[in-house]
Amino acid sequence: MTKEEILASADLFLLDLDGTLYLGGRPIGAAKETLARLRDMGKKLVYLSNNSSRTEAEYREKLTHIGFFDERDGIFTSATATEAYLKEHHAGKKVFLLGTEKLREEFAGRGIALDGEDPDLLVLAYDVELTFEKLRRFDKFLRRGKPYLATHPDDVCPTEDGSMPDIGSFIELFARSSGRRPDLVIGKPYPLMAEETEKIYGVPRSRMCAVGDRMYTDIRFGNRNNIKTVLVLSGETTEENMKNFPDRPDLILPDINAILP
Repeated sequence: MTKEEILASADLFLLDLDGTLYLGGRPIGAAKETLARLRDMGKKLVYLSNNSSRTEAEYREKLTHIGFFDERDGIFTSATATEAYLKEHHAGKKVFLLGTEKLREEFAGRGIALDGEDPDLLVLAYDVELTFEKLRRFDKFLRRGKPYLATHPDDVCPTEDGSMPDIGSFIELFARSSGRRPDLVIGKPYPLMAEETEKIYGVPRSRMCAVGDRMYTDIRFGNRNNIKTVLVLSGETTEENMKNFPDRPDLILPDINAILP
């Protein structure tokens, strides 16, 4: 597809953040102006991130500080989707959450009971405040056979200084130590994120476009869920390593700014 065809056929843009709109705290080129132009064209913008180390409120604060956020925009993360799943399918269950303190506060504030002693199930989020004691306790509960959810599968998190280990790396660590892998992964590319987004924003997937820098999450998310895709080469994926994946985007651009006519 051409960018003109993408713009004509998509009403809602699902925008990845790290590696797509910014690296660390630095916008990628004229991303702020690009987002404003898309809004002026009548497009709905939803910041759709797998990164569960931040809460919605923290993302709103960061995006506002950078100059990206507009009150017409939406924010939806793998953590938010996980909260929705827990409330719908495990209401009243006690959860051991491996995550940041702010994320723990958000889960508790939305009525999810957190328990570090005798949980009913385990949730692995991207914890940038990780300690060995947290790892040890999570592993202990894994060995007891507790149901095990992960917010997303990303191996690394791109930053302006290079990539950091993300939750996919934690998943491999626990697979080696406990022999277990998640019973369910919530975030991109899995269908729950698409189902919840469609439900919340009322836009059919055929009129959505996912924009991101990762083949195995952003592009696979679109391919699996009937959503158009734009791959940007400003983050993890390069023209060379994209050949290692079976997924194919509808459009490849050097960065988000090249989507404008």
